[in-house]
Amino acid sequence: MYQSADWVVQAVMICLALASLATWTVLIAKTLELGRIGRRLQSARQLLDTSGSLDITDAQPELQQPGLARAMLDAARTELTLSVDAQGHEGIKERLGSRLERIELGSSRQLRHGVGLLASIGAVAPFVGLFGTVWGIMNSFVGIAASNTTNLAVVAPGIAEALLATAMGLVAAIPAVVIYNYFSRRLLTLRALGGDISASVQQIVSRDLDCGRAQPRNAR
Repeated sequence: MYQSADWVVQAVMICLALASLATWTVLIAKTLELGRIGRRLQSARQLLDTSGSLDITDAQPELQQPGLARAMLDAARTELTLSVDAQGHEGIKERLGSRLERIELGSSRQLRHGVGLLASIGAVAPFVGLFGTVWGIMNSFVGIAASNTTNLAVVAPGIAEALLATAMGLVAAIPAVVIYNYFSRRLLTLRALGGDISASVQQIVSRDLDCGRAQPRNAR
């Protein structure tokens, strides 16, 4: 059917096949990426929950690996360094909360890379398939007009092209929508973990400030 299809319908089929390939590629790549990040965030949250001060976090190799936890800890150290002459602790805590919020939002944006493609495929693929369907039916009517007959042998090729384009549009769109919803739930879980880590860092800094353990540090 593909070989006998009009070149426009062939182009539609190729686009839909590439879209389907992109969907499954994103599924594999993002599943591995989010799984790795999720394990790191879980480990970082557990370590931070048991850390009494920033000095203790310095001795944790897991917290020194590049990632969200290290970025937030570095932000805390930087804020303490810049606020060494500040009077009172409330301003420090407020500025640190703002820093951590921006880091958390940046991490969320980074995690969503590639997921938006799934939403686009899920929304556009059915209409691309519908375009191929309309074009195939149009070819059927052209064949009827050219042969001046309604014989099924004349009409069938165009209808077959139309049905194939419709099926490929659904094959590309349905998995994309399902996978997009799956990743949306995973991203919500990771964002919640990021919020937990942010809260743990703020609690550690607040404890250090209240106990007088916070010392000027070199910004990293």
